[in-house]
Amino acid sequence: MTTTERPAEQASSGERVADWFDGRLGVYSLGRRYLRKVFPDHWSFLLGEICLYSFVVLVLTGVYLTLFFHPSMNEVVYHGSYVPLNGIRMSEAYASTLDISFDVRGGLLIRQIHHWAALIFLAGMLTHMMRHFFTGSFRRPREVNWLLGWTLLLLGMFEGLFGYSLPDDLLSGTGLRFVNGALLSTPIVGTYLSMFLFGGEFPGHDIVSRFYSLHVLLIPGVMAALVVAHLILVVYHKHTQFGGPGKTERNVVGTPFMPVYLAKAGGFFFLVFGVIALISAVATINPIWAYGPYRADQVSTGAQPDWYLGFAEGLVRVMPGWEITLWGHTLVLGVLIPVLVFPLLLVLIGVYPFVESWITQDRREHHLLDRPRNRPVRTSLGAAWISLYLILLAGGGNDIVATRFHLSINTVTWTVRIALFVVPAVVFVVTRRVCLGLRQRDRELVAHGRATGVVKRLPHGEYVEVHTPLGPAELHTLTEHEHRLPSARRDLETTDAHHAVGGSRVAAGQDETQP
Repeated sequence: MTTTERPAEQASSGERVADWFDGRLGVYSLGRRYLRKVFPDHWSFLLGEICLYSFVVLVLTGVYLTLFFHPSMNEVVYHGSYVPLNGIRMSEAYASTLDISFDVRGGLLIRQIHHWAALIFLAGMLTHMMRHFFTGSFRRPREVNWLLGWTLLLLGMFEGLFGYSLPDDLLSGTGLRFVNGALLSTPIVGTYLSMFLFGGEFPGHDIVSRFYSLHVLLIPGVMAALVVAHLILVVYHKHTQFGGPGKTERNVVGTPFMPVYLAKAGGFFFLVFGVIALISAVATINPIWAYGPYRADQVSTGAQPDWYLGFAEGLVRVMPGWEITLWGHTLVLGVLIPVLVFPLLLVLIGVYPFVESWITQDRREHHLLDRPRNRPVRTSLGAAWISLYLILLAGGGNDIVATRFHLSINTVTWTVRIALFVVPAVVFVVTRRVCLGLRQRDRELVAHGRATGVVKRLPHGEYVEVHTPLGPAELHTLTEHEHRLPSARRDLETTDAHHAVGGSRVAAGQDETQP
């Protein structure tokens, strides 16, 4: 008997394309390994996604704006749709920004989406870093990823400065004069730095074109590379998670990336985009037509930078106008000291993981997050830094505060100066006491259970409140953290415990060398 073999079924075109890519790029093996990667669920993890999606919105809107913006400081006479400025001499950069706002279809909305997305991007990054700081997720092996995020925050601040300086309006020009003053305060080389940046005497003729190249090409490229590296390390190190039943340092409890997390992330992207678009449609930001073109002999009333650079201006405004002369050179300390303190405040954030590791001598890997109350010193330091930042932010608007509350600007300035030293110390002490109090309350809950409000009389006449024991899950959450001691004390107690165990073994007739 003969049998006839059926020919193999022809593969579909989609399968052939998939096989072609898999044979050359290994797509299937990569997808099988990473598309099912587990991500934990917690609302605070969405802060990082807000940063990522805001960055995507910035890139998309920035590409659109580059099609119509002219980065030139050549003077022209404006004849456009905004009648109040017709016949006024201005730079091509300012004129093209007016055209984008009033003549390009959807131009004003795109401009506002771009600006609001920048503010939300930086706010998201700072909040995201604070979440990592207070929960201790910067510890080994994530120190490098912490530095990548810190670099992104630093680059984002300068990217924002370059971006809102491009329209060459009176407000942005005032900000550039502030930058020029900071450069001139640098001893010996300050004049050379100013001439190099502005291409001559301030404001020069090249600053807009130079900032344009940095804003649309160099810094976004570096930031995109850092974002990719940041995400790769998140996947490589696996995601951190808060402690709970079934969660250890060696596993991750959550949902797979494909399809659950991907569907949620995709929906959240459109939610973030929609919220930014809604804010941009109803809330005006940076109305350059109200400021007018920049003139070196004019300063607009109430000039304020964006919030993320407000603390830098606050440093200058609250600093006394001190000057000293050394070896024939005048040092303007009223500007030089704030210029030095500005990067110091940011560097303190960047180096903290290494400082904490050195002090605690903790070299272990950590994948479970801390509850802030269980690390009172770290939490207090973070709260003190935030209070310092907010005080300087208020100092950067001392004229607005004085005007709105009908106060003397000298009173506001001196209040900020005193608060600069007093408030962070008070916040540190209060935050530490609050953390210790919360830890003590957790201990009482573990030991006695939760109060029910029901009072019971005992047979001998005593009245007591009935307590309900905590469930296993809540008990685990309150007791899973470790109690670390300073290095020297920990070593001493370990040695004492070793001697105590050895003594008990000898007393029991055992040899200490036996296992």
